[in-house]
Amino acid sequence: MENPLFHELKKHLSEIKSIEAVMMLLVWDQQVYLPNGGAVARSRQLAVQAQLAHEKLTAPIIGKLLDDLQSYQINLPYDSDEAGLLRVTRRLYEKAVKVPPAFKARLSAHLSKSYQVWTLARPANDFAAVQPYLEKTLSLSREYAHFFPDYALIADPLIDFKDTGMTVAAIRPFFAELRRQLVPMIKDIREQPLPDNSCLYRTFPTAAQLSFVREVIKNIGFDFERGRQDLSPHPFESLISIGDVRMTTRVQENDLSQTFLDTLHEMGHALYDQGLYPDFEGTPLADSASASVTESQARLWENVIGRSRYFWNYYYPKLQAIFQEQLNSTSLETFYRAINKVQPSLIRIDADEMSYDLHVILRFDFELQLLEGTLAVRDLPEAYRERFKADFGITPPDNRDGVLQDVHWFDGVIGGQFQSYTIGNILSVQFYEAALREHPEILDEIAHGEFSALHNWLKEHIYRHGRKYTTMELIQRVTGKSLTIEPYIRYLRTKYGELYNL
Repeated sequence: MENPLFHELKKHLSEIKSIEAVMMLLVWDQQVYLPNGGAVARSRQLAVQAQLAHEKLTAPIIGKLLDDLQSYQINLPYDSDEAGLLRVTRRLYEKAVKVPPAFKARLSAHLSKSYQVWTLARPANDFAAVQPYLEKTLSLSREYAHFFPDYALIADPLIDFKDTGMTVAAIRPFFAELRRQLVPMIKDIREQPLPDNSCLYRTFPTAAQLSFVREVIKNIGFDFERGRQDLSPHPFESLISIGDVRMTTRVQENDLSQTFLDTLHEMGHALYDQGLYPDFEGTPLADSASASVTESQARLWENVIGRSRYFWNYYYPKLQAIFQEQLNSTSLETFYRAINKVQPSLIRIDADEMSYDLHVILRFDFELQLLEGTLAVRDLPEAYRERFKADFGITPPDNRDGVLQDVHWFDGVIGGQFQSYTIGNILSVQFYEAALREHPEILDEIAHGEFSALHNWLKEHIYRHGRKYTTMELIQRVTGKSLTIEPYIRYLRTKYGELYNL
């Protein structure tokens, strides 16, 4: 029989989770269907929901129940779901009580307005329109961090919200080592003849593209009875509930790779959420372990699987059958090299697998500079152009494809927004190697269009646990090692060494 105090705590947590689900649904609608005229009202609606959720989480009854359950928790096995729920709830509660509800509502309202302004400013190349909103976001981000004064650097508490336990000091060495190894690798590749990727940029009708990607993700394991796919300007995924997982993609008829890779990326997030343990529904455990871990799943399916030779050995003939006129004269080898072409891109989410992390490191550094006051928002466009030129050898022609391209600074705080992408890349390969050690047949299965061994392994070792473990705990449990960059570097060197004769 369940402890009555524990049962009461779960009832309160279920109410909070329901409010958060409504918020997520409102945000999903905002990015998919909301007309511009509804932006002000939506901002108000989200602010009210955010304040309600915050007030319920910080209510004295939550703290009292957690305190009263301490003796119960001590006797629970650390790996039990009950102990995990109490740990996570305690962590969330202790963070939340430090933040006034009025601030949460003010932040939510501002970010809703900021996002709506960005959706108009980016296509208009109008940084001036968003500058005051970005300046206010920066001010609010600093204010947010100051609610947690025990930090070494101001970005630390903001990073901790995304990746519990991680700090600037812990991340910087990984990023420095990765950059040290990536820059010469990319330089060597750029000195080689570049593959012809024109086969990806013919005319591919929208309906046919969507039909193909939906068949692929269904075959991999996305459950359309518990999820859906829509279109949006910036692809994203939303967990409304374990039985309602929504993802979006974008389609360009003259870019075949974009729709496919975007869809696999968001599917990776969605598979994680659909694979959460059903009993976690209505509790804080019904979430990913961290931003880095969920990103690892998106990057695993998008890049490690979706750009692999094994994958296309099976799917390329099917793709050719759909687009006979466009691809009939293009060999599998040409297509494989095209989808893995390394060439600097202005747009982070369109970047090739090799240079993507340089985009992330650039943004991570700018976040630190903005928060620490060594870079002003008004100077960000020029600083962005200069750094991009130094790192990539090309200069963004305008702000639309420069500093305005990423939604994250316009719908979230500044700080902790980007490091998870690169940590996710590192983890994607570390987790994949662990799966292959247990199931070497995975490669042969993928080559025959079968994904059950890999998908089931991920469900058992990662998805099922939800938020029960921290990132570092989960890495140790899954791989038997701490976070390491070695598998990721080995993967890149092996794959691109073969492609570019390095």
